[in-house]
Amino acid sequence: MERFGFIHDKLEIKLLILFILARLEDKVDLDTLTDLTLCDAGITYFAVAECVSELKETDHLTEESGLIQITEKGRRNGRINEGSIPQSVRRKAEEKAIALAQTQRRRAMIKTEILPQPQIGFTVKLSLSDGLDQILALELYAATEAQAKTLADNFKKRAEQIHGKLIEALTEETP
Repeated sequence: MERFGFIHDKLEIKLLILFILARLEDKVDLDTLTDLTLCDAGITYFAVAECVSELKETDHLTEESGLIQITEKGRRNGRINEGSIPQSVRRKAEEKAIALAQTQRRRAMIKTEILPQPQIGFTVKLSLSDGLDQILALELYAATEAQAKTLADNFKKRAEQIHGKLIEALTEETP
């Protein structure tokens, strides 16, 4: 059966996988990588899985705990050959990779930790970084695990707004 699209063989899929992974901030699982790679009608899920497996065998990729990452060898070989990926496919893949990289970067700047405190509840540690330094660190008490999870989840969703409101409240002139 003939496949439509610009990508037609395994080498092109492998180069596209390397192209995408070189633009990400962090490791990704196979499903995420597949979603990023399915930007051309000639690519299938099974072809991506097979190419990832082969790229691991040749040390272009590593996988740890289900998360895939490009190696220096993969980065180097991908960079040398990325011009052979059709421009329209490269553009679509790069747009998807950049969007995920931004999400990964934000996730890396926001940290939460829930620590059980025997017989008194939970300590919730929240921190926000600007990519260089920590700009906010809070420790809060939560009476229940559900409350601790709510605090952590809400901080992950709105860390920047919480930081802004906290700074505003602390710098506001009071009569």
